Amino acid sequence: MNKPLILPHLLDDPATWAGRDWEPFHEGVEISWIRRPDHPDGPRSALLRYAPGTGVPRHSHAAFEYILILDGAQSDANGRHEAGTLVVNPPGTSHTVHSDVGCVVLAVWEAPVKFVD
Repeated sequence: MNKPLILPHLLDDPATWAGRDWEPFHEGVEISWIRRPDHPDGPRSALLRYAPGTGVPRHSHAAFEYILILDGAQSDANGRHEAGTLVVNPPGTSHTVHSDVGCVVLAVWEAPVKFVD
């Protein structure tokens, strides 16, 4: 039987994510998988940790992407998003993401993103 994953105090306590396993995602950005996809087109979720001054290149969304900023701030064409902000990117959109101060976000993708740059 599968057990639920519970990550308490995500917004309050960096220790919640600090001790997780992290792997490279893009230059200066690390990923800690919560749910790896069961299927190449399936949903997935992860924590992303951006070093200050880093970002991810332009990517497009075939389905919804949900980003909850847990610590720091990240920016896209819609502005700067501080800790506690939920960003929902709908299908058919594309953007780049940058963090000047560094950040940790919870990302939930209904389908994989496609990097276009």
